[in-house]
Amino acid sequence: MSEAPEVLTEVRDGVLVVTMNRPEAKNAMNKAQAEGISAAMDRLEAEDDLRCAVLTGAGGTFCSGMDLKGFLRGERPSIEGRGFGGLTEWTPKKPVIAAIDGFALAGGMELALSCDLIVASAGSKFGIPEAKRGLAAAAGGLIKLPRQIPPRIAMELALTGDFIDAARAYELGFVNRVVEGPALPAALELAARVAENGPLALIASKAVIRQSHEWTEAEMWQKQGAIVMPVFASQDAREGAAAFAEKRKPNWQGK
Repeated sequence: MSEAPEVLTEVRDGVLVVTMNRPEAKNAMNKAQAEGISAAMDRLEAEDDLRCAVLTGAGGTFCSGMDLKGFLRGERPSIEGRGFGGLTEWTPKKPVIAAIDGFALAGGMELALSCDLIVASAGSKFGIPEAKRGLAAAAGGLIKLPRQIPPRIAMELALTGDFIDAARAYELGFVNRVVEGPALPAALELAARVAENGPLALIASKAVIRQSHEWTEAEMWQKQGAIVMPVFASQDAREGAAAFAEKRKPNWQGK
């Protein structure tokens, strides 16, 4: 495990575990923690052996939002071109899974919105309470939330600032799995199921699902084809077919 004060990283069987590590502040986001997440995502992109990442928080809390003490000092916990926490305005090519315990509020909720899959402990809480502080959920909450849950529910959460629990988040389709106990073990199980699949297929599938809401009906097949046809022509595609025929695990090369 590598250690920097604000962010810890560890590799487990092709999965990069990224842990926000300011438990005394409920992992409230400051500039250094945002830089640490951004650097971890660069590592995810750069290392071929890494298939996906799990983002979680130390001390039983995911992220309680922006560090307001830092905000009062004029600090903004964002990375140029990448947004709050180094993740809300872009996404790495490889999948990112959020493992959420405790609170995912304000910027913490917006980090969760930016991940591809979410595993939450039963006691976790979600919300964008910025309006209660005279602020707005400008790190993606107002934009992304109505694309991921029914718009009227998103409107209610934004205007009231109220929280929802993990069961309600699952009911709305925001959370993939709700588990008793800590979220990380279940998130790692999900990550292992992702990581065993073809790396090029993972990247292409994520790209299409992420981008296709912007495509018109006239262009969607062409745009999908540009992303997925190289996968069909890859060595990994032939390896996957051969492994199936030979009843063995594939040996992916990422090419």
